[in-house]
Amino acid sequence: MRLRVLLIFIGIVASLSACRTDFETVASAGDLEFSRDTVYLDTVFSNIGSSTYRLKVYNRSKKDISIPTVQLGKGLNSKYRITVDGMQGNNGKIFNDVTLLAKDSLFIFIETTASITDANATDFLYTDFIQFDSGENLQKVELVTLIQDAVFLYPQRFADGTTETLPIGSDKIEGFYLDENDPINGNELIFTNEKPYVIYGYAAVPSNKTVFFEAGSRVHFHANSGLIVANKASLVVDGKTSLTPQLENEVIFEGDRLEPEFDNIPGQWGTIWLTDGSTNNSINHLTIKNATIGLLIQNNDNTTVQLKNSQIYNNSNYGILAQTAKINAENLVVNTAGTASVACTYGGDYTFTHCTINNNWNSSEQLALLVSNNLRGAIPEVKNLTNAQFNNCIIFGPYNTEMSLNKKEGASFEYQFNSCLIKFETNSTSVQNNPLYQFTSDPTHYTSILLNKDPLFFNVRQNKLNIDEKSAAFGAGNPSFLIPQDILGFSRSLPPDLGAYQNKPFPKN
Repeated sequence: MRLRVLLIFIGIVASLSACRTDFETVASAGDLEFSRDTVYLDTVFSNIGSSTYRLKVYNRSKKDISIPTVQLGKGLNSKYRITVDGMQGNNGKIFNDVTLLAKDSLFIFIETTASITDANATDFLYTDFIQFDSGENLQKVELVTLIQDAVFLYPQRFADGTTETLPIGSDKIEGFYLDENDPINGNELIFTNEKPYVIYGYAAVPSNKTVFFEAGSRVHFHANSGLIVANKASLVVDGKTSLTPQLENEVIFEGDRLEPEFDNIPGQWGTIWLTDGSTNNSINHLTIKNATIGLLIQNNDNTTVQLKNSQIYNNSNYGILAQTAKINAENLVVNTAGTASVACTYGGDYTFTHCTINNNWNSSEQLALLVSNNLRGAIPEVKNLTNAQFNNCIIFGPYNTEMSLNKKEGASFEYQFNSCLIKFETNSTSVQNNPLYQFTSDPTHYTSILLNKDPLFFNVRQNKLNIDEKSAAFGAGNPSFLIPQDILGFSRSLPPDLGAYQNKPFPKN
C-alpha cells in the first residue's frame, strides 16, 4: 500500500513539473557566452541554399534568465534564417522573450540563401549578425558567407510538371543537351574560367559536336549529375600546368557542396561518361573528385582517349572504368575508389606510362588495378585485350594485393609491366602456380619489377602521392619510357622515378 501511494505521489509531481510554464526568470544581463563569436557559413552559390550551421548559447549563471530579443541584425530583410531551440519566431528572423535556464544552453541553427547582388561588391561577402538583447546588454555573433556567382545548367521543366530527359538505351535519365546557341548562356559547349558552372542532371554533348573546357574552368555537379559525351561527340579538356597550390590552370570537376567537410566525400555526383562511339577525346590537367565513377569510358570508335597530367580521387565505385576502350595515359594519379582505382575491362587497348595508381579505400576487397578481357552477363562475354601495358608505374595500396588480372579463354589477353612497383602478395600456392603472376620468371610480361616495396607517399589520405629520395620508386624507372616532365611540369632526372611525380623534398608543414 505504501509503495502504491509513493508511486501516485511521484506521478503527481512529474505531471505538475511537466505542465509548468511560469519559470521565474530575470532579465538577461548581457553575460551570455557563445560557442564561437563568428559563424562562417563557407561558400555558397548565388541563390542556392547553404548547409545548416550551429551556434550554442550558454547561461553560466545560477539564475533562469529571459532574453528580451534574439534577432538578425537586418531583421526581416536578412537573407539568413535561424531557429532558436526549435522555435521559428517571426519568419526565422526575430524572437522575443527567449528563456534560458540556469547553467543551461540552447542551440541556434543558421542557414542562408543569398544572391551575388546581396554581397559586398568588393569581396563578395554577405554579412549580418545575431543580436541578443539591446542597449547596454547588447551582444552579437557575426555571420559571414562568401557568395559565388555561377552559370547554372539544368534540364527544362515543362508545363505539365515533367522534366527534360535523355534516352539511354531503353531507359531515360534526367538531363539535357548542351546548346551552342542557348538564349541565356550563349555557347554552352565552351566552358570558360570566368565563372564556375553548376550542373543539375546529365549534360550531354550532341553528336558531331565538341565540348571544350578552358584552362582554369571549374565545374560543380549536383547529386545524380554528370557529363555524357555521345556517339560521334568529343571532349577536350585543355588544362595547363599551374604555378600555385590553388591549381589556377587546372580544370576541376567536383560536387556542388563547397563546405570543407565535403572535400573528400566519395559519391557526391555521377560520372564523366565517354559513351560507345565518342571520338577524339583529349584530357590534359583535369582533376576529378568525389564522383561515383570518375571516368566511364566505353567502346570508343577506334580513336584513343588521350589522358595526361590528370588526377582522379575519392570515387565511390571506380576512378576509371574502361570497357573495350582505347586509352593512352601519361602522368596520371588515381587514388581511393570503392571497387578499383583503375579497371581496364572487357578487353581493349591500354597504355599507362609514369602513372601512380593507388587505392586507399578502407577495405581489403578493393584494388588499385583490375585488368580483364571479360564482362559477366555481356554478349559475347569476352573481348580481345590486345594490349595492357604499364611502364614506370606505381600500383600500390595498404593491403596485401592491389592488382588483379582476370583472364578468360576465348579472347586474347596481352599484358606487360615494365619497371613498375607493384603491391602483390605471392605467398599462397595458388598465386605461385598462376602463370599470370610470375613477376620474376616471365620476361615476356614482366621486366624490372619492384615487388612490395614502399613508395613512401607524402600523405595518401590528402591525395599527396609525391615521393622523395627515400622512396623505393626513386630512380627505378626505365629511360626508354621517359615522359620528360612530370605531372607538375618538373623535368625528370635520369634514370627517372616511377609514378607521376619527380622526387622533391617534402614540405615540413
